[in-house]
Amino acid sequence: MSHDTLPRPRPVQTEKRDTRPSPPRRRRHWHWTKRANPVAGLGAVVWLAIVVIPIYAMLSASLTSQDKALTGNPLTPPTSPTLDNYNTVLNSGFGHLLANTAIVAVAVVAIVLGLSVPLAYVAVRTRDRWSGLAFRLFLLGVAIPAQAVVVPLYLLIAKLDLYDSLLAVILPTAAFAMPVSVLVLVGTLRDVSEELYEAMALDGASPQRMLFQLAIPMAKGGISTVVIYAALQAWNGFLFPLIFTQSDEPRVLTLGLFNYVSQFGVNIPALLASVVLSGVPIFAVYLVARRALVGGLMGVGGK
Repeated sequence: MSHDTLPRPRPVQTEKRDTRPSPPRRRRHWHWTKRANPVAGLGAVVWLAIVVIPIYAMLSASLTSQDKALTGNPLTPPTSPTLDNYNTVLNSGFGHLLANTAIVAVAVVAIVLGLSVPLAYVAVRTRDRWSGLAFRLFLLGVAIPAQAVVVPLYLLIAKLDLYDSLLAVILPTAAFAMPVSVLVLVGTLRDVSEELYEAMALDGASPQRMLFQLAIPMAKGGISTVVIYAALQAWNGFLFPLIFTQSDEPRVLTLGLFNYVSQFGVNIPALLASVVLSGVPIFAVYLVARRALVGGLMGVGGK
């Protein structure tokens, strides 16, 4: 067989690459359509009515004269609004009641912060079994109602010679506000990164320095929540002032409402005017710190 008859190898065909620039890809634009949720809208309207209607009725009644308070529709705006009820409240010792309540609230907040912040810090930074057990035992105070221990508290306060004083109201109120406060602060401090503690430890920082320079600045949201919670407990407290005080000197706002209840009737417009004036300071505090309050409550669960 000759070389001329041998099959010649076929040339390898190389694929020609397209060097032209590829057209730009089209981006997909997702159009989110808002779907109506009539059930949620109806629920929001109902909840708004439940909250707004009583407040409106209270404001309307506080601007009504006493002889017209029990006549007519309570939702009807007053035909002749008057500020006499507010003048009656302000001229019947409201300033003294407000000052006592403010002292109680400030003292309760100071005690709760001074004790709950170090307790929460120790509960978060100490990892032994006894610390966890002590923390769980401390949280049992959340399940104990104040009504169940009011008699032993009365005997203890009487033995300490604190009866009929503001301290008799401040100390129990702070004690019952501390379990929830510690729970909130523990959830907030657990969100602080462990690397930050290790970095400060490498720099030679003491635990006290870590508390004041790291833990407290990083827990501003939880601290704001605790401040508002403790202040509300002190401002709206009724049981402890009723049981542990007797004279007019240590009386607070919640007991001052009895000034408008007599043997022969109740001055409803003045009573509601007193409620409105009592709620204005704490409502103003809430408006100022509402973002920190929500942020602190969201951090209760920790990481």
